[in-house]
Amino acid sequence: MMRVIRENILVVEDEPDLQELIRFNLDREGYRVSCTASGREALKLARENEPDLILLDVILPEMDGREVCRILKGDAKTRQIPIIMVTAMGEDTDIVAGLAIGADDYLPKPFSPKVLVARIRALLRRRSASQLSSEEPIKVEGLTIHPGRFEVLVDNSSVDLSATEFRILLTLAKSPGWVFTRYQIVNKARGDDSIVTDRSVDVHMTHLRRKLGSYGKLIQTVRGVGYRFRA
Repeated sequence: MMRVIRENILVVEDEPDLQELIRFNLDREGYRVSCTASGREALKLARENEPDLILLDVILPEMDGREVCRILKGDAKTRQIPIIMVTAMGEDTDIVAGLAIGADDYLPKPFSPKVLVARIRALLRRRSASQLSSEEPIKVEGLTIHPGRFEVLVDNSSVDLSATEFRILLTLAKSPGWVFTRYQIVNKARGDDSIVTDRSVDVHMTHLRRKLGSYGKLIQTVRGVGYRFRA
């Protein structure tokens, strides 16, 4: 029976036994796997090969995983690559810190291979759905978002949004229920029309909610983390 080769995953892990265990399980699932124990090497491989997902340990020699994540999410070429942070530090504050620098998911050690594969599948599935539906209108109640037209309608009436406000709304609406940190929103909403910072995100959200009227309630605040579009 022919095995279907799936997405390419870069594993950044400096524990040899764990690296080999992850490689074995991902290879068995049909993923193409490349591995490194170095943060600096991970940056090089990510830029050269542009993997579909990066599994990134936090504690690494020379350059830790948080710094690697921060650099990758700040680079236009690698910004869209999903990153799952893997670490033995599983406190809420550590998870929030990891998400704040742009990580897409967070997996505390120890973890089962089944959970790891499930998290990878879910993240890749969400990314794929987002890419396929990038030009399809998003309709929720009386709110309609047209990505291709760069247009938002509220009860069939056009709403005047800035380019930044439109990108923020589209980012949230593409992944309903998914929590985005202010840092992630900055990365996805950054454009040529204005400078977006994590401190200015709250101001943009206030303006956006006001312009959407009663549908502003679809944008929910997740205290201590960021924002999400109501599922």
